[in-house]
Amino acid sequence: MKAGGIRRFMDNIRPHFEKGGKYYWLHSTYDAFDTFFSVPETLTSKGSHIRDCLDLKRLMIVVVVALLPCFVASCIHYGFFKVLPLYLVTYIVGLGIEFAFAQIRGKEVSEGFLVTGMIIPMIVPVTIPLWMLALAVAFAVIIGKEVFGGTGMNIWNPALLARAFLFFAYPSHMTGNVWVPGAADAVSGATPLAQIDGGLAGLTYSVADLFWGRIPGSVGEGCTFAILLGALILLATGAANYRVMFSCVLGALAVGGLANLAAPSPESVLAVPAWYHLLMGGFAFGAVFMATDPVTGAQTNAGKWIYGFLIGALAIVIRLFSPAYPEGMMIAILIMNTFAPLIDHCVVAANINRRLSRSKTV
Repeated sequence: MKAGGIRRFMDNIRPHFEKGGKYYWLHSTYDAFDTFFSVPETLTSKGSHIRDCLDLKRLMIVVVVALLPCFVASCIHYGFFKVLPLYLVTYIVGLGIEFAFAQIRGKEVSEGFLVTGMIIPMIVPVTIPLWMLALAVAFAVIIGKEVFGGTGMNIWNPALLARAFLFFAYPSHMTGNVWVPGAADAVSGATPLAQIDGGLAGLTYSVADLFWGRIPGSVGEGCTFAILLGALILLATGAANYRVMFSCVLGALAVGGLANLAAPSPESVLAVPAWYHLLMGGFAFGAVFMATDPVTGAQTNAGKWIYGFLIGALAIVIRLFSPAYPEGMMIAILIMNTFAPLIDHCVVAANINRRLSRSKTV
């Protein structure tokens, strides 16, 4: 098959970026673009190595495609030219740091920020000042990932670390009244999670509003329909594990159901129907796109069920009993990121003990 124009161009300039070339110090940058536009030439031919047509960059692209419905929904609700600057700042700052670290270390540019850069603008309000967003992105990439060794080595989800940085450093810009979709810049309104202190009666948004994202909140977290489309893409392609998604929902429904049974009155926050929590705030987005992060989550199959269930359960507990953290999902995922290795350790240890017991019996 005849090489395309991009392939020919990359082949022509390759000698300048190889050892001995004029721009060898930019080899990592060249390699990043080369492997983004075409499949790498490095192939496995023998030995006990994984053989698959889908490399890490292509897997990341699948997740980016799954996020596109949320991006389109956010552009419809907030306006393309209000959302676009968030992405420009995120990718310029994040990729700039990624490229700088790759050049300094003399290693390949990691693919992880393809997804992280797509997610960060979706989990912040559209009104967030761009300089704050730039600081949060820098914090997430440097402190959340690069100090641990880069993609695949981080113990916390980098996108959530960016949100946590903004939440604790600039709380007034992340909570309370935020810009309403479709309204003028000066119009603001309380998010659904800020309205449920008085029970379901205090909620001014219908189920349709919650499902289609006609509510204030973070850019990409509101439209449950778009999130479900993304979930279908991830599950159909095998890019995300269904165990974590479903167990998140089960955990939320379990705690929400118990809260409904214990509610002293219809005006209590405990009386909000459990399934409402699935539509409010960032629960659906977190369960689909962040709890399923294969790097920071549990690795064993049994561990995934436990990990996801505890995220869902903990998120609702925080929402119901902690006024300081009305969202809950961000804190829940970060906490369980911390305990994911312990969950896997317990699962593996239990499996070893069961096998030892069976061997002794035999």
